[in-house]
Amino acid sequence: MSKTKYRFNQETLAYEEVVDSFWKKFFRWVLYLSPSILIGLGFALFFTRQLATPKESRLKKELELYNKKYEQLLADMNDANKALDVLLKKDEDLYRLALYADEFPEEYRMMGFGGSDKYEYLKGYSSSEIMIQASKQMDLLEQRLNGQSMSFKELLTLARDKEKLLACIPAIQPVSNKDLKRLASGFGMRIDPIYKTARMHSGMDFTANVGTDVYVTADGVVEALERNAWGYGLCIVVNHGYGYKTRYAHLSKFNVAVGQKVKRGAIIGYVGSTGKSTGPHLHYEVEVNGEKVNPIHYYHSDLTPAEYEQLLKMSEQSYKAYD
Repeated sequence: MSKTKYRFNQETLAYEEVVDSFWKKFFRWVLYLSPSILIGLGFALFFTRQLATPKESRLKKELELYNKKYEQLLADMNDANKALDVLLKKDEDLYRLALYADEFPEEYRMMGFGGSDKYEYLKGYSSSEIMIQASKQMDLLEQRLNGQSMSFKELLTLARDKEKLLACIPAIQPVSNKDLKRLASGFGMRIDPIYKTARMHSGMDFTANVGTDVYVTADGVVEALERNAWGYGLCIVVNHGYGYKTRYAHLSKFNVAVGQKVKRGAIIGYVGSTGKSTGPHLHYEVEVNGEKVNPIHYYHSDLTPAEYEQLLKMSEQSYKAYD
């Protein structure tokens, strides 16, 4: 119970009870309770900073999880860039070398995206640094993948052209081994069977029975069907493109027409002994950019190394031609 206070009134010469106003009482109680209020506010501030609400705890855990995911994403992109480095090295040191391709321009591999303020929207957050770093790595990886994709498209086009080229290069024997009696003559200086003088023999002679199948040795187009009373006799000239032509002479019959497209291994004619010939055989020539070359170097697709060595020895040891 609060104490009653009195005040001496000099006019009445008597003691009167002192009655405080409401506001005076209020401020007196505020002053009395202020230490407790301050202490309470201090404790409340301490606990609100140290003890999070369930929602704040959940948000904190989610933030930690996202940061871990960003860290894993950075690690994965780093691994992807390392794998891309291996592809780039193979691109430059293997694929382009094998296809005789020029070096792919570096500026195409590193074409830029956006401006300097591209990552401005990611600033101002507690995880801004890792988000910006991850975004930059992602953009770098995207740039490099786009560049490598362009390089591979170019290599694919070159590979398809090379595939066409390989199909047009003579690569098999014009007469099958099972049909051969023997190799009559190889490429080089030989004794003419009629004039008995040394002259250049610009092809290879394969002896076989009349009517034996003659195969075209590469893809191409029949350029000419020649019918000569002397010289090559019945003869087929096939243009393979890329500077390659082949000639099949002394045939008994044609199996193609001028302008016809032919695939390697197709039967285009039959062995005979027409023109300047001393016996049934096929005279076969290979021409590269207008120059006749040794056909012995163009049988790699259907001969084993042992068969090739045997054919090479036979061609070198044969000094007499059949035509």
